[in-house]
Amino acid sequence: MNPQLIQDFLHAEQLPHAYGEDAEHWFVPLAAELIERCNSDASEPLFIGINGAQGTGKSTLSRFLSHYCREAGVRVVELSIDDFYLSKAARQILAREVHPLLATRGVPGTHDTRALHECLGRLLNSEMTEAASIPRFDKATDNPAPKQHWPLVNGTVDLVILEGWFIGVGPEAEGNLSEPINELEAQSDPEGSWRRYVNTALATDYVPLFSRIDIMMMLQAPSFEQVYAWRGLQEEKLKQSRQESGGSDLSGIMGTEQLSRFIQHFERLTRHGLATLPASADFVFKLDQDHRIVAQLARPGAT
Repeated sequence: MNPQLIQDFLHAEQLPHAYGEDAEHWFVPLAAELIERCNSDASEPLFIGINGAQGTGKSTLSRFLSHYCREAGVRVVELSIDDFYLSKAARQILAREVHPLLATRGVPGTHDTRALHECLGRLLNSEMTEAASIPRFDKATDNPAPKQHWPLVNGTVDLVILEGWFIGVGPEAEGNLSEPINELEAQSDPEGSWRRYVNTALATDYVPLFSRIDIMMMLQAPSFEQVYAWRGLQEEKLKQSRQESGGSDLSGIMGTEQLSRFIQHFERLTRHGLATLPASADFVFKLDQDHRIVAQLARPGAT
């Protein structure tokens, strides 16, 4: 373990000392296992999935593992499911042709899964020779970033990390979809056509991709109610960051009422993931309301 690596990361990410304590105890041993596995004679890149409801810190974990592994010479590419959202215009078409709720980004069915499959196909190819372009999405404008701002990956990689709020989660049973679980579903999807479309998209377009994951990790929030509180903090940070950088387009940033409605789009699948994924994930880090890890569950032989 290199303590300076942790301190450098905390400084760069403006994280509290408590995160460093958790990282040293829980994440450094995991990173060491990944490094060892990447340095073995494996012929294919290692594919890691990180699941975490909104605000749990999955993006930060992805960056920490990348930071630690890169210092050991591992070639890492980080991906976020959020960077593969369809454009606002494409989602408006879905809203007209399928269901109005699909105008809102987030749920399965609102991503460019073809682009995601193609990107992963290139990155996980041990003989990759052409540069791979990594999409980026600008949440403040609710549209993909201009392609000239997308980073390029040249040559083969050792480790690919994909993080997202429903990574690794399977579809719900049909019988669970009949009754609405919140005001959004009751008022805007009384017949259940939106939630059935989302469930079918998850099973058809995402689960085959999840099946390729070598190691599945989960940051388990204490409850959906805590997720809502954390998501509000995220929105405030996004607004502050945008203003500090001189950005004038804040159209994609939500107020309190907008956020309340927005988070209800995610409630069904978030609750489903919290209830089901711990049984199948390789590593589960249980969080308390202060984002501290209170326990780790690991399946035997996970690494």
